[in-house]
Amino acid sequence: MKQKFEYPSDMPYDIKWIFQKQANPNALFRIASRLTIGMVGIISRIVIGNGKVLLNKTRIHNKHRLEDLVENRPANSPLLTISNHYSCFDDPGIFGCLKLRNVGSSKRIRWSMAAHDICFTNVWHSTFFMFGKCIPVIRGGGVYQPAVDLCIQKLKLGEWVHVFPEGKVNMEKEYLRLKWGIGRVLYETYPIIPTIIPIWHEGMDKLLPNYPPYYFRLNNKLTFNFGNPIDIKDVMKHIFDNNLDEVTARRMITDKLQDELNILRVETEKLHKES
Repeated sequence: MKQKFEYPSDMPYDIKWIFQKQANPNALFRIASRLTIGMVGIISRIVIGNGKVLLNKTRIHNKHRLEDLVENRPANSPLLTISNHYSCFDDPGIFGCLKLRNVGSSKRIRWSMAAHDICFTNVWHSTFFMFGKCIPVIRGGGVYQPAVDLCIQKLKLGEWVHVFPEGKVNMEKEYLRLKWGIGRVLYETYPIIPTIIPIWHEGMDKLLPNYPPYYFRLNNKLTFNFGNPIDIKDVMKHIFDNNLDEVTARRMITDKLQDELNILRVETEKLHKES
């Protein structure tokens, strides 16, 4: 049974209005989003360097697996990307390698979850990240919260959603258990199954460290690896053919994504050491 969500009483800022505007963006929202996404996209592309040795030494593997889908997937065909989370610049940084027409496009670029207690602490921060297509997620708020609801809605509309399923910046680079929110997203999006692209990256915590002073460091070695699409059709079929309960379903879906992401991690860490 779906649980009723309640906002924490100690929230630094009331974010309820953001979900309404992001669920039904009007013309003004789209214009402001275009400006915000364009500015951030240009900065990200400069910092990352798109595979060229400019500010940092970036090596990009299999970018076409994502970029082809961003540009050419059929209308109303949803895209879901998942990745590790090593730095506060992971998003937008890991998408800075895309072509400028994509990374700077508010229509094509992802919706992404962002921590409410970091990115949405006052009206100015909230407005900026809202127009940047960042959805405020309340860490510890469980799988039945507005951020997860909105991700499901956007996927059903055929849009691109990005999720950091570890649920936090993994500063120690542990093998963390993925949060079950991603399992609920895919469970409730069914029978629509998004194309799922896993991403693993190395070096972003050197570019923008997780300790003060917080500023970009230059001349870092960065490695981005875009994996093959994760096929969950058999898992979803098994779940619904056998009428499995939602908790079991979320676990099975999340386990499948965890296994695929761990395989990509090993491959990427090796590529990073060899580069």
